Amino acid sequence: MINSYQYFIETTVPSDELIVSRTDLNGYITYANDIFSNISGYTPGELVGKPHSIVRHPDMPHLVFKKMWETILLGGIWRGYIKNMRKDGGFYWVYAEVSGVYKDDKLVEFKSLRSPIDESKKREFQNTYDELRKSEEGSCRIVTNISIENYEKLKKISNEENISEDKILEYILSDSLF
Repeated sequence: MINSYQYFIETTVPSDELIVSRTDLNGYITYANDIFSNISGYTPGELVGKPHSIVRHPDMPHLVFKKMWETILLGGIWRGYIKNMRKDGGFYWVYAEVSGVYKDDKLVEFKSLRSPIDESKKREFQNTYDELRKSEEGSCRIVTNISIENYEKLKKISNEENISEDKILEYILSDSLF
């Protein structure tokens, strides 16, 4: 559970910039350009060696990445719109092209080139991904306010039981209302 206004703050990718990264065959970052670092809020040292999913936003349906992996493992170029999460909890949207890098006809790594998108595409794909998560994953995003007292209770239970706040809320709602 994210308890910060930062979650709602968008970082806009400058129109003249290109985010570039490379990963090994398991999706671990081997290179991140300075633009990737600046936009994501991570230092290059925090990115290299981490799974690329370090910037995966919870609004992104799993199906999108499943299709991406299927495409690139078959030698194709995957193209699509991605909402990523910054280190501080904010977000940024990009159009991504992901493909394999080959040496002597052997797949050795993947590269990803990401560029900015316009506001209409952001709205279109936020709605598309919201619907995909509902239909494919049975989940949706919800924003609410609760008293600080209840929030502190939730955090305490989460820490004591080593369970995320989200899982505790799911349990409460699934078992106690009906």
